[in-house]
This record gives sequence, structure tokens and C-alpha cells, in this order.
Amino acid sequence: MRIPVPRPRSLAGQLFAMQAVLIAVLVAGYALFTYVSDRSQAEEAASRQASAVARSVADSPSVREAIGTPDPTAELQPYALRIMRDTEVDFVTIMNPAGIRWTHPDEKQIGRHFIGNIARALKGETFTETYTGTLGPSVRAVTPVEDDDGRIIGLVSAGIRVEAITKRVQDQVTALFGVAAGALALGAVGTYVVNARLRRHTHGMNASELSRMHDYHQAALHAVREGLLMLDGQYRVALINDGGRELLGVSGEVVGRSVADLGLPAPLTGALLSSEPRVDEVHLTADRVVAVNTSPVSGGERRGTVATLRDVTELQSLMGELDSERGFTQALRSQAHEAANRLHTVVSLIELGRADEAVDFATAELELAQALTDQVVAAVSEPVLAALLLGKTAQANERGVELVVSQGSGLDDGLLPESLPARDLVTILGNLIDNAVDAAQGSLRARVTVTACTEHGVRDGEAAGELVLRVTDTGAGVDPAHMEQVFERGFSTKPSGPGGRGLGLALVRQAVHRHGGTLSVAEAEGGGAEFVVRLLLRTTVAAAPVSGGKG
Repeated sequence: MRIPVPRPRSLAGQLFAMQAVLIAVLVAGYALFTYVSDRSQAEEAASRQASAVARSVADSPSVREAIGTPDPTAELQPYALRIMRDTEVDFVTIMNPAGIRWTHPDEKQIGRHFIGNIARALKGETFTETYTGTLGPSVRAVTPVEDDDGRIIGLVSAGIRVEAITKRVQDQVTALFGVAAGALALGAVGTYVVNARLRRHTHGMNASELSRMHDYHQAALHAVREGLLMLDGQYRVALINDGGRELLGVSGEVVGRSVADLGLPAPLTGALLSSEPRVDEVHLTADRVVAVNTSPVSGGERRGTVATLRDVTELQSLMGELDSERGFTQALRSQAHEAANRLHTVVSLIELGRADEAVDFATAELELAQALTDQVVAAVSEPVLAALLLGKTAQANERGVELVVSQGSGLDDGLLPESLPARDLVTILGNLIDNAVDAAQGSLRARVTVTACTEHGVRDGEAAGELVLRVTDTGAGVDPAHMEQVFERGFSTKPSGPGGRGLGLALVRQAVHRHGGTLSVAEAEGGGAEFVVRLLLRTTVAAAPVSGGKG
């Protein structure tokens, strides 16, 4: 027959039994404990009181002035006796740095050597000790008196006799016996109430079960790569895991702080503060693109919010590259169609016996294509930007927009530092061009002008170079009231497309700020908008090639 193993008592039951024993032991030793504790506290209070009196006397300007007189005792003795009466200390002794007393409650002791330790005070330190002097055992403080130059010109000792401290404690012991009896009854009732409440909150689980649950909770919290953020009813951070800290870019102690005080972008803060659930909303932090999901926690009343965060930075970057590749594919398809038409024209001219006209036609088309490539590469020989500009030129032409590289452009290969990756350059310039093409499309003279160059100046006392990217369009321009909003995620004056709008310029601003650059927008000279990006190249003027012109 199997004997059932009794289940361990619940945590609430264990605590009730433990507290009942502790209260009984506490009451039994209450008088002794209180006596020792009160005595210790009384000595500490006496020590603090003596230190305060000694420091006050040492800091008194009249004391420093009296020390400089031929007969310090004449002025200091009455002063010290008055301080003793007002502060209820048993003695105030003022002495010279050698320990010879200028004051003492017993005038016969004036002029004699101070009984006690003064070495630490001579080093500029204030200290307390229990020492037996002329008045018997006392708790005393010794502190230096310093002149305006910081030299020690005297010492002050203030103290309270141990006998007086003991009398204070004895007066309190009698009253404490009645408190002990009341503590026993009150403790029993309080223990019962607390443990009943604890039993409800722990669902009757014992300590080992709670410990195991906590271990699983912590392991799961740190193992999850997604960010987890829990807010209480006042929108303060109740819990955040490692992934949440990394995705939000916060550090230090954030638990207990309001979401509004974390320094997050305004749209992201608004999403976390919203009482409505959010599903896969894309938001930008300083360095990342995150998808946010929120769900309120309620149980008859609002108790807080649970938010999950997913890093979609790489996904967003890949989507941007995919959109660019899709555009390149469409441009290549269109060019292939045009090339086929031109090839048919050449073949037809040959069939008609007009070989010279066929050669002239083919040569002209080849020279036109080569001229565009030569123009871009001559102005911007940096390979990533040159390739991007060639591709965007084809895309713009396909949409009826002329994209030109200004004559003021000049950017040599090898100029860009390793700290400025090609992907970020594609994000910045590619999104600016796409935005400009959207704005210029359909205008009277649909044109986008791109300038990429370097400018040199002095920053922090040293010569420094800047990469300047300027994109100008012939569109309707940007409303002055929207100059700041245009860079916020989700803002757009155009109808939303299948994937939504308002993310491109926000990604540009994120990339620019990540590299410590600046981004601005203004009205172009001939109408339209002009976006300007400036990125520090972290190089000297001597090391940088001369710009082809000012961008």
C-alpha cells in the first residue's frame, strides 16, 4: 500500500507559523532588547548632538576671533558655559592645537592638557568617541577650528556624560513594558490578516513552487528576442526585458518611470500611451524601425498595458532595396522594349538599302546612352552613388520626370569613410530622390536636380569636410507650416498607397541623425522643394579632394 506524501504547507501557512513563533520570542525578550536598543540609540543621538554642538562652536566667527586675542579664555569661557546651558551638553572644551584647554566647566582644569584623543582632529577630521575624562565616562566629539586659509588654529570638544544617557534610557524602559503586551495582541491579529490576504494572492502555492515559477519567468523574459514592455495603470514602466531596452534604446533604471519621460519619439510615445490596442504599427526610434503591438490589461478597471516590439529594421531596409530592384526591373523592361524598337528600325533601314543611315542612327543612340553614363560618373565617381543615380535616372524617365546631376557635383571615389556605409547612403539619397520624383511628376516642367559634393570648413578648431547631398524638385513645394512634420513617420500629403506613405523621409532623418548629420528642407529658387543633407566626413581639408563646386 502506497503511503501518500503530504503536500508541503502553503507559503501563507508557513509564514503564519513562523510569525507566531517570532512574535512570542519577540515579546519574551522585548524588555532586554529594548533596553539595549534604546541605549545604543541614545548614545548615537548623544554622539550626533555632541558633533553638532562642536561643529557649531568651531564654525562661529566669534570663536575664531577670540582665539586670535592675547587671552582667549576671557571671551571663550563665558561663551562655552552659555552654549552648555542652551544645548544641554555636559561640557564644551575649546583648546589650542597642542590640547591646552581654554575653557572647561571646572575652571581649575583651564590651562591643563585635554584628556582624550585629538590626533584625528589635527588632521582636519571630526570624530566621536566614548572616553573617561575629568567628568567621568562621556560620549564626546572633537572637531578642528580652521581660519580663512584652512589652517587649524584650535580644537573644540563637546560631550554628554554616559551617566546622563543611562538615566534617559531608564526613564523609557517602564513605558515599553506596556507596549510589549499590546504588540503581542496586535501582532497576532495583523499576522492572521496578512496571511489570509497572502494566501489569496499566492493561490495556496508553497515557496518552492513560487521560486520555480519566478525562475521560469526570468528565463523566458531574457530568452525572448522580441521586446516586452508592461505599463501600469498610470503608464509607468512596470517591466521591460533586454529586447525591449535594446529596441527602444533606453538604459539605466527605467522601471517606475513614465513612458513620456523615456525620451522616445512622439508617435511611438503616443502609441504606448493610447488606450486603444495597436496592431503591427511601424514606428521609428533613434536607430531602429520597430513594429508595435499593444493590448490593455483590464479586470473591471484599467490595470495597464502590455506592449510587444519587433525589430523590422532589416526587413524595412530589404523592402526598400526590393522596391528599388523592382523599379530597376521595370526600367530595364522599358529600355529593352525601346531597344527592340530601335533594333527593328536599324534592321529595316538595312533592308531598305540605307546602311549609312542605319549606322548613324545606331551610333547616335549609343552616344546618347554613353553620354548619360559619362555625365554621372564624371560628376560622382563614388561607385555606390553613381550606380544609384543611374538607376534612379532610368526610373524617373519612365515616369516622365527628368533627373539631372548638377554641374556643381563633384565626389571622388574613396572619399567616403568606413563609418558611412553604402546602405545608409542608398537610404538617404534614394528616398530623397523618390520623394522628389513623386512631387515633380505631373508638373509643368517635371524635373529633379541632384547635387552631391563636398564642402570644407572649420569645426571645433580643426579643418573638416562635409558631404552635401542636395535634391531639388519642380513640384508644388512644402507648406511652411509642415516643414517639421514632413519628417515624421506617417505624415504625407499624398493618398496612401498599398504599403502606406510617410516612412521614406522619416527613414532619411533617422539615418542622418545616426551619423550626426543635419537634414533641412526649404523652398527652391524656381519653386518646388529643396532637401539638403550634410554629413561630416571626419577628415581634414588637406586629405580631401577639392570639390567640383559648392553644392
